[in-house]
Amino acid sequence: MALSLINPCLWFDGQAEEAAQFYISIFPNSKITAIQRYTGAGKEIHGHEPGSVMVVEFELNGQTFSGLNGGPQFKFTEAISFQVNCDTQAEIDHYWTRLAEGADESRHDCGWVMDKYGLAWQILPKALKSMLSDSDEERRSRVTSEMMKMKKLDLARLEKAYEGVGLERS
Repeated sequence: MALSLINPCLWFDGQAEEAAQFYISIFPNSKITAIQRYTGAGKEIHGHEPGSVMVVEFELNGQTFSGLNGGPQFKFTEAISFQVNCDTQAEIDHYWTRLAEGADESRHDCGWVMDKYGLAWQILPKALKSMLSDSDEERRSRVTSEMMKMKKLDLARLEKAYEGVGLERS
């Protein structure tokens, strides 16, 4: 397998292999492609036991990732997230539910899910991009307003907001 020019590397504190297994169980056409292990060389710097997992390379539906067991120094924040673009509500429900397993639900809002490893995901209907790019400001405003009320995005509600039907008047 040829390496991609750009490859996200995710920093974990000892859970890189566990996280990779979790993610490949969620996304189709996914697999672990390689595991590299720490050696005794540089132990005084990296602090990991020889033979322990250093890097897990994996693919999620064809996108290559690396998971590095770097240590506790760095944590994920919402400043970086991965967007999952879904065709249907069933897809939205699947990815939202699976990625939210074991996670703190208070950190889920407006289509965003923070998984149990602290990694941020945006579970989005593909149609949302065109709705929010529409030249009609009123349509964009209705969709944005409805979206801001949601945790998991509801495609039917967003479509109704876009069309201006079935909305409560305040």
